[in-house]
Amino acid sequence: MNGPDGGGRGYAVFLRGVNVAGTPMKMVEVRRELAALPVSEVKTLLASGNVVLQSTLGAAELKPLVEERLRAAFGYDAWVVVIDRECLAQLVHACPYPADSATVHSYVTLFSSEPALREWVAEAGASGADVVVLSAEAVAWQSPVGGTLESPANRLTMAREYKPVCTTRNLRTLQRVLRA
Repeated sequence: MNGPDGGGRGYAVFLRGVNVAGTPMKMVEVRRELAALPVSEVKTLLASGNVVLQSTLGAAELKPLVEERLRAAFGYDAWVVVIDRECLAQLVHACPYPADSATVHSYVTLFSSEPALREWVAEAGASGADVVVLSAEAVAWQSPVGGTLESPANRLTMAREYKPVCTTRNLRTLQRVLRA
């Protein structure tokens, strides 16, 4: 096992499509499965597939290991985005939107592929979505309360070509992940 004493880095792992569309998972089971990988200090947050952990592996090495483990354990097309916690802190800080508003929700779509992010941004702009590129790993966007599912940015994340490489979280959720 790795960890702060073993030289590991902190990561946030975001599972796509957990506890929606027929993919129910108990986070205690997710924790148990991921703890079998070369990681330590595995914690899950909320019931929507947010995990923090430590590992000496890099994000690009962790992604396929986590996906393979989840596919084997839960029998679904597991896709994850793994972000270094320091990078995540920079993304959250760079987001120009407020975390809370009575009329608008702020979201960050996280990517595991920079070319996919660039394609997504171009398509989002063409569809009328107003997005802000935060880094090579993330874009921010907003949606009126009650209109998220119909928003151009959200619809784009549902496209087949983007499912394996991105997932979206509310800015408040990312703040909670950082505090964990």
